[in-house]
Amino acid sequence: MRSFVKSLYLGVATGLLITATACSTVESPVGTSTTSLYDRLGQKPAITAVVDEFVGNVANDNRINGRFATTDIPRLKGHLVDQVCMATGGPCTYTGRDMVETHKGMRISNSDFSALVEDLIAALDTFKVPQAEQKELLGLLGSMKPDIVELP
Repeated sequence: MRSFVKSLYLGVATGLLITATACSTVESPVGTSTTSLYDRLGQKPAITAVVDEFVGNVANDNRINGRFATTDIPRLKGHLVDQVCMATGGPCTYTGRDMVETHKGMRISNSDFSALVEDLIAALDTFKVPQAEQKELLGLLGSMKPDIVELP
């Protein structure tokens, strides 16, 4: 169970990592410099707040919260913050496993994946993260779904 929980959390976080890495800069209005997604999100304190809200959303989500009963939540939060921080151009480093290795045999379903994504979007909405930044964070999650989901 604990392995499944870590995989599910790390899978979403890794999806964020890849998404943000692919889209971590945007031209300024004058077109002469770039601003990292990390900076546009409010740096590590804001990322930490969103992760905390996300984990709270999952804890209150009866569709999936039972899967997290024995999880080391502080450790997972740390991993998630580091992944998002690094992916968005921040100074953090994530050293966890890759998506395929992490999720192999975990029997994650489409509904598990969807529930976590919905909980993350709710956390982003709570902090009024603009839609453009949300799209940057979530854009590749759909393309990574085959590496995470094993069951219909």
